[in-house]
Amino acid sequence: MTNRAEAARAAVETGGRAPLNYFNYFTEIEDAFIRRRGRHLLLSPMDWALMTTWKELGVPLHVALRGIEKSFDSYESKPRKRTVKTLFYCDEEVRAQFAEWLESQTGAHVPAGESAAEGGAAGASDEGGRGLPFPREVIAAHLSECRDGLARALGKRSGAGEDALTEALARAAARLGELAEDFERAARPDAELLESSLTDLESLIDRALRSALSDEEVGAARAEAAEQLRPYKARMERATYEQTLDNLLAKSLREANGVPRLSLFYL
Repeated sequence: MTNRAEAARAAVETGGRAPLNYFNYFTEIEDAFIRRRGRHLLLSPMDWALMTTWKELGVPLHVALRGIEKSFDSYESKPRKRTVKTLFYCDEEVRAQFAEWLESQTGAHVPAGESAAEGGAAGASDEGGRGLPFPREVIAAHLSECRDGLARALGKRSGAGEDALTEALARAAARLGELAEDFERAARPDAELLESSLTDLESLIDRALRSALSDEEVGAARAEAAEQLRPYKARMERATYEQTLDNLLAKSLREANGVPRLSLFYL
């Protein structure tokens, strides 16, 4: 059994609470970098050394990935003639995101049932929950429900063998577990950053759904979505129509495969 298949089984058996390294820390970062760069490029030994440095510094995976996403968002907002060729382009933003994350952990919140000593914190009050769009316990419950939902979806797929969707669900379940733990302990959790990470996970699953399902399945779902939009198509701009059609298709594929919505918008 491959490492990825073992990871999928671990995520199912632990209710989606697979350990952070169930899918290689380095491979997750490599995948994100190659996807955002837009073409395959093998990372250099220096890039791998940089990832090792991030890991040794204690940069959580979700923080490193957010730094990469933000680096490319910035690059694409002001296109340059020179392309991004090395992961070092993202180092400054990853370190900036890590610094913000460390700041949010100062005086970390102690989860229910733990003493201050067990939580490694000073037993600070939950004043850091102020400013969140929903009560802290409501968001925590949502993340837990989503994690359980991903585990159920993964359990249904695991009998079919390893494929892109099984792998993506396992990866998402493990990363969501890390995000949930991070949110639970943060003294000043940032809902905007959490939402950004949840959106990235949804995109990961959506890409896998379209890749793993047959052309017939995707085509049928697209035709159904187009039929739903038919009465409104003439009144919609083309770009708006295409985006709405794409959103309806993604919704249909998620529902058919029992994949929960992760965004805080669905609270």
